[in-house]
Amino acid sequence: MTLHLIDLLVIMIYAALTLAIGLRFSKRNQTSERYFLGGRNFPGWAIGLSFIGSTISSITFIAYPADSFKTAWLRILPPLAFPLVTLLACYAFIPFFRRGTVHSAYHYLALRFGPSVSLYAATVYLAMQVTRAATITYLLAVLLASMTQLPVLACIVFAAGITAIYTIKGGFEAVVWTDVIQTVVLLAGAVACVGFIVHALPGGISQVFGEAWAANKLSLRDLNPATGLLEPVGSGFSLTEKTALMLVLVGVANYLAGQLDQDSVQRWCSAKSDREARKAMYVLGLGAIPIWTGFMFLGTCLWVYYQQFPSPVADAVLAGTRKAEDILPHFIVTVLPHGLAGLVISAALAAAMASLSSCINAASMVWVNDIYRPHLVRDRVDRHYLTAGRVSSLAMAVLMSAGAWLFYLASTKTILDFILIVTALLGGGVSAAFVVGMFTRLGDARAVMTGVAATVLFTGYSVLVMFGILPRTFNAYYTSILANVIMFTTCVLAAWVFPRRGGSLFNLTVWDRTPARETASVALADLPR
Repeated sequence: MTLHLIDLLVIMIYAALTLAIGLRFSKRNQTSERYFLGGRNFPGWAIGLSFIGSTISSITFIAYPADSFKTAWLRILPPLAFPLVTLLACYAFIPFFRRGTVHSAYHYLALRFGPSVSLYAATVYLAMQVTRAATITYLLAVLLASMTQLPVLACIVFAAGITAIYTIKGGFEAVVWTDVIQTVVLLAGAVACVGFIVHALPGGISQVFGEAWAANKLSLRDLNPATGLLEPVGSGFSLTEKTALMLVLVGVANYLAGQLDQDSVQRWCSAKSDREARKAMYVLGLGAIPIWTGFMFLGTCLWVYYQQFPSPVADAVLAGTRKAEDILPHFIVTVLPHGLAGLVISAALAAAMASLSSCINAASMVWVNDIYRPHLVRDRVDRHYLTAGRVSSLAMAVLMSAGAWLFYLASTKTILDFILIVTALLGGGVSAAFVVGMFTRLGDARAVMTGVAATVLFTGYSVLVMFGILPRTFNAYYTSILANVIMFTTCVLAAWVFPRRGGSLFNLTVWDRTPARETASVALADLPR
């Protein structure tokens, strides 16, 4: 089924508005700092909405409803750790990155442990960004292909291209202000879908809760692929099975890593004050869980709707003969009325574009400032690094398009399940290196690189387990937890073998920092390398 002219008009208006806002900032980007950090004067509410927009991606918009439609609510547990992690960021992490000492998450590691550690962490981050961006692009392309009947590859190119245009031209200012608009649009789309379903069901909202509760669709159960039934999961500690406690710990590990990567640090440094940076985290912490919950609830509403109004596509998804991610696009293009379908598709575009623009710009900043400038091409004029930033942004768009095509060719139970595992594998224990650096005076590059070696060996072992080459001794979900424990423990033990060699720790640990105060950030070009 193809879109009606009204829907196409709504989508075109949204796309034109987004491009216009993004391109408006292109003439301001005369320096690399302006390109990567804007004017360093963003208000907290705007940074907070930008955080939400980049966090609530098409992984949330399409994959969360797909997962709760096919299974239940088990994978709402990792996000429950989010408020705790955001509070930790407010009072432990933000002070480190807004004192003018560092310009990026990985520059901190360079100052604390040396360039080798920074280079490793930056490389891991880039790999994770490509994976995340490819996933988001794939999910959006699935939606576009289902509504236009165009080949998926063409939709992938379009999804990546439209975002790349305004991100490459407009820089970080374009990312933030388009994120603000896109967050509003994507929330409006989700509310519209739920409202339509509730109105269409004879029993309204009570029918949704009644039927879903009776079928255990609101429970913390997981799908047994052998039986096709929703089965209870345990609640305690386990490294071999999914349990409620372990999934919350997975959330702690994953979101902690998310607060210690360039996406977050870039936004903290772009806020106009420490107070505004913390305000942004309050907006994010208070908004994220209700939004994630709402998208899981949308999947439950879809399940009840298709129990009332059966569809071959819905039956095929539940039977496992079609991808779970097909269900929301199918609903949008076959059920929603003209105009409303265009709004919801625009919301899906907004969800994807907000995250993709952040991925592109942050990855470009890490490449230029943590790899290219300090290790490959030094001491060039700033204009050279501005050009390098734009070129690397384009390269990122190409890589995420290629990755999206590979995801399309792959087969997995649900993409959300797959992403939780891949994120765990690529995490590499990097967040543990930050914890060692910030909260202890132990170690230098030798200790941390010993931890890196142990973590890389563990990750390699995990890959062999995932592919069945070695027997399974733990669930792949818990790779991130185990990787960080191994990284932290190995670093601490190695620090006793390799005592730290000289060098000031001023403003690099919680024990050696100046009293908290509002501090001005310094220019990128003025920082030591």
